[in-house]
Amino acid sequence: MQPTLDTAYWLGLLISVVLPVLVGLVTTRVTHPGVKAVLLLGLTAANGFLVELAGPHGDDYSVSSALILWAVSFGTGVLAHFGLWKPTGVSVKAQEVGSKPVEAGA
Repeated sequence: MQPTLDTAYWLGLLISVVLPVLVGLVTTRVTHPGVKAVLLLGLTAANGFLVELAGPHGDDYSVSSALILWAVSFGTGVLAHFGLWKPTGVSVKAQEVGSKPVEAGA
């Protein structure tokens, strides 16, 4: 029997890759990077615990598995931010959404 990953784990991984952009959408460019990191840490915690809740575990919810999923989610989010979103400019564009453009001469 070939081991497979449940759909919940794949969805959690996808969410982990997108979470840094979400953090960029809800913060500004002047927001301290530490605040952004804590926000990402909280969102990945929610992701890890929800993936474990939705995963194929039967009636046995495993906090240790949720903690591991949290760590994987946070690591994936940080790697996605610095390896994918920041170099391609997506992070900067997400920070600019909703901000007013600076007028020339102002």
